[in-house]
Amino acid sequence: MSSRREFLKKGLLLAGAATVGNSLIEKAFANPSEISIENYPPLVKYPTKKPLILHADRPPILETPREYFDKVITPNDAFFVRWHLADIPTKVDTATWRLKITGNVNREVELSLDDLKTKFEPVSYYAVLQCSGNGRAFYQKQQTPTGTQWTYGSMGNALWTGVRLSDVLRYAGVKPDSIEVAFDGLDKAPYPKTPDVIRSLHIDKCLYENLILAYEMNGEPLPLLNGFPIRLVVPGWYATHWIKSVTTITVLNEKLKNFWMEKAYHIPDNACHCVEPGEKPKRKRVISFMDVKSIIAKPKNNTVLRRGEVVKISGVAFDGGAGIKTVLLSFDNGKTWKPANLEPELGRYSFRGWFYYFKANKTGNVKVLAKAINKDGIEQPYGSGWNPGGYMWNGLDSITIKIV
Repeated sequence: MSSRREFLKKGLLLAGAATVGNSLIEKAFANPSEISIENYPPLVKYPTKKPLILHADRPPILETPREYFDKVITPNDAFFVRWHLADIPTKVDTATWRLKITGNVNREVELSLDDLKTKFEPVSYYAVLQCSGNGRAFYQKQQTPTGTQWTYGSMGNALWTGVRLSDVLRYAGVKPDSIEVAFDGLDKAPYPKTPDVIRSLHIDKCLYENLILAYEMNGEPLPLLNGFPIRLVVPGWYATHWIKSVTTITVLNEKLKNFWMEKAYHIPDNACHCVEPGEKPKRKRVISFMDVKSIIAKPKNNTVLRRGEVVKISGVAFDGGAGIKTVLLSFDNGKTWKPANLEPELGRYSFRGWFYYFKANKTGNVKVLAKAINKDGIEQPYGSGWNPGGYMWNGLDSITIKIV
């Protein structure tokens, strides 16, 4: 075990309480997302976290086990962890920490954590945070893309509490010719040539949509591993935009040009955001909103039931903000579909819980497929077309139930 991992495991502290042809589509959608995970990475316990699936330790990359998604709210101590740069903050002194708003503003300001909590109206809402590489491992049936081989658990749903980004920007005074807003966090690269993770959003999204600078997660201070003391929350969009441990906000009168905006987290610019496995896309665009998706949390894959036994099948569904209309289950490989029971809605950006009671009537293996449909009528596809980064997998989820 590296000394860095030992340091993180033993010394992490929270200061202050811390358009494409049919052949491509057919090949891409050949199988839903059931894969073997016999040799999957081990479970490792980090400070403030339950044992999570370890993909890397510098920086820490930890995945939430699938079974946690039988609940709509993901506990803080089971929430996935994803950092890009190796030198992450391991201690933050809230007495000296400041958020700086600079750039194309009428006045530069620095705000303490107490300032954010006392000078601005607090807001709260539920929203799903999902890494754009979630499900990357399921592209392996076509061709293994580069990057962390996530399966189900680089996502979670939480109640985020903080202040409106728009209120903070207006406090500093945004100049009329502003185009974008850039966000930088406390994580740093160990080498000068490694680009700092700075990402930007259009000024209109920052001023007129419900983005927040969150200082609480499920009613508690943000865990350090998840972005303490504040994190940008961009509901409905993938996690690449949710900058952690924000320390500097810069208003720009031109587009930000750097590695993270011009090269990283791009997908093919076509209807399926896909190309033939191994091909390079001719045109690309930045990843933004999440597609409709559902997963089966319980029972576990290859669960054995006796004939006549009843089991509760449960999971969650979500999308980029339209909201979930229905979740359907199939027990005959998609020939027919049965509606699942939906749990109460916690908001259009939240997980929507669902469940179904299945009776094992006949012996043999039964493959269960889950499909979500959002309120715009968009259906979760059978599979996802391949792209070089392995991004935005939202193919049907499946498990096998063995009846004896």
